Amino acid sequence: MATRLVQINMKARDDSALGRFWAEALGWGVDSEGPGVTNLEPVGFAYPDPVAVCIDIIARPEPKTVKNRVHLDLATTSAAQQADLVARLKDLGATLADVGQGDVPWTVMADPEGNEFCVLEPRPIYRDTGPIAAVVVDCIDPRGMARFWGQAMDWKLHEVTDDNATMRSAQGVGPYLEFIRTPDTKSVWNRVHLDVCPYPGDDLEAEEARLRALGATDPGIDQSAISWTVLADPEGNEFCLLTPR
Repeated sequence: MATRLVQINMKARDDSALGRFWAEALGWGVDSEGPGVTNLEPVGFAYPDPVAVCIDIIARPEPKTVKNRVHLDLATTSAAQQADLVARLKDLGATLADVGQGDVPWTVMADPEGNEFCVLEPRPIYRDTGPIAAVVVDCIDPRGMARFWGQAMDWKLHEVTDDNATMRSAQGVGPYLEFIRTPDTKSVWNRVHLDVCPYPGDDLEAEEARLRALGATDPGIDQSAISWTVLADPEGNEFCLLTPR
């Protein structure tokens, strides 16, 4: 049994407006499961497929108060494309952001609701990821996160150090999942989190038990009205275990 990363979940005051921004930013299509839910995925995409990690944007009234612990890195193939993408994102409503990055070759930005993301300089490792180079998770212990997520999912570990850990689908397609060591600690419910899904035929309750045995914990919320399971990883980051499909 194993899971795989299928999407990220992003909270928003206005899911439709934020969905339009990210659809334009990524060149993806927009769909909706109903009021307050906006789904983004590549045009012609058959969910789920490791070639892309989709985005679900969920309406929530709470404002963003702290730097997100999960963010997207966007890929570029040349310095000119990086500059053009930054300019286009500004026209769409993004702004430059300062998270203490200093003088770096990538550009830190924030979407219209303040969610941080990076537009990376060209890097060979991301040449075939699609528009999203990586989903990045801030953490205290990248090695510990690699141990948990390396067992939780069937993704392949590419690099593990004291400062960062990198994973990618075992099929070698789509974006990377990266854990980056940061000094700050989690203090509020994450507005952006990972959604993982078992494979068809797997037992959801058995998979939940397996993840708990690996170190996942209960986030302490009422889950009686939902069909999926909300857990937290060893550093307290919430994630959702979706119904196998």
